[in-house]
Amino acid sequence: MVEITNAIRFLLNGEEVTLTDVAPDLTLLDWLRLERRLRGSKEGCAEGDCGACTVLVGKLMGEDVVYDSVTACIRFVGSLHGTHVVTIEHLRGENGALHPVQQAMVDHHGSQCGFCTPGFVMSLYGLWMREPNPSRAAIETALQGNLCRCTGYAPIIRAGQSISEHGQPQGDPLWAERIAVKDKIKAIRDGRRVEIGSGENRIFIPANLDDFAAIYEANPDARIVAGSTDVGLWVTKFMRSIGPVIFIGHLEELKRIAENDSELRLYAGVTYSEARPAIEANFPQLGELWNRFAGEQVRNMGTIGGNIANGSPIGDTPPPFIALGAKLHLRQGEHRREIKLEDYFLAYGKQDRRPGEFVESVTIPLLPAGERFATYKISKRREEDISALCGAFRVFVNDAGMVGMARIAFGGMAATPKRAKAVEAALVGKPWTMETIEAVLTAFGEDFQPISDMRASAEYRLLTAQNLLKRFWLETQGQGERLKREVA
Repeated sequence: MVEITNAIRFLLNGEEVTLTDVAPDLTLLDWLRLERRLRGSKEGCAEGDCGACTVLVGKLMGEDVVYDSVTACIRFVGSLHGTHVVTIEHLRGENGALHPVQQAMVDHHGSQCGFCTPGFVMSLYGLWMREPNPSRAAIETALQGNLCRCTGYAPIIRAGQSISEHGQPQGDPLWAERIAVKDKIKAIRDGRRVEIGSGENRIFIPANLDDFAAIYEANPDARIVAGSTDVGLWVTKFMRSIGPVIFIGHLEELKRIAENDSELRLYAGVTYSEARPAIEANFPQLGELWNRFAGEQVRNMGTIGGNIANGSPIGDTPPPFIALGAKLHLRQGEHRREIKLEDYFLAYGKQDRRPGEFVESVTIPLLPAGERFATYKISKRREEDISALCGAFRVFVNDAGMVGMARIAFGGMAATPKRAKAVEAALVGKPWTMETIEAVLTAFGEDFQPISDMRASAEYRLLTAQNLLKRFWLETQGQGERLKREVA
């Protein structure tokens, strides 16, 4: 029998916090600014896009405390149990001096109006702790989720390159405090379930994966929240009630990544950032797409399972995973079942998930030798934007130059992520030539009747989907680099 406690406990900068009365929709940003008067973190967009509210959240990974940059505006306080929250007010140098990140920003004039500066500093801080001498590319990636209203990126990047001139991570207080922080986090994560509130204001923080399965089976109407990159906007933009809530982002059993010679298995709680090394090692074709999932802070929070489970027609992982033949593993209490990922999406807002059942993991077969595979994301903005459409293409062409297999899947073209089965059927058995590609383009109209919305018109979506098939063919003919240069 799992023991139950009625307090959320975490570390905030240099102190331990205990909360027994927390609303499910209380954001970290509101709590910091309104309750703790820590106002260095700013509210810019309230949707995780601008990075003005960036803080670091340290979590226990094995025997180490790992700090991720996150957006406090869409991170809920209920998800912080057993973590270490670090805000800009905690930064300090030796003998009362500025912290090395802050000093670098001063020296290179990285702060202009100053509104976004705390967020930039915290993102650079998190990067510097991992990479004391980061490349320009690493700095740009770390700052993808930070927007400067004054367009001052060049001096900020120069500041990022010079931080270690002012000090090394080994001299940073967080580095020195890690052992003590680790011990405190271990003491907080004592194997007990947390329950707070009642009715719609009830919060559950399961002790482990089996406890989560039992709680959700008994409370199938509860909202599961892992990274809150989607649900957070329900609160900040639509003022929706989300309780009762089960927070699961801390469950180590859902952080597992397993691979063998034939497949990669990602458990539902793995974040985009955590999944990236395994994805790039096994599916290098997805590297560029992965880098275009929102900004670094959102990639540090958003989970593989959440991107699939919510059933969004514009989620970016389902199209490539469907094209690769992924299988979904679902769990309800002690019962588990497996289905094809493409069969999980039934209709808009409707998935093949029974009451009390949750996504436990997804298994992705590795690409067989000789097959071609690519995924393309189309959006109004290259960085930090939701897809207008996302297309994944996979074919096998035999030695005679004939298409032996084709799997094509799209997001943003229908009410759910969906395969282009008519296009696939039109390709199989035909020569892999531009003549064949031109001949099958009309089949897209059999597979999809896209809608027009703020991201793209129906006509644009259909024409772009057709053109992406042409692009895929051209790239299989070795013309990919030329195309990229022309686009650039």
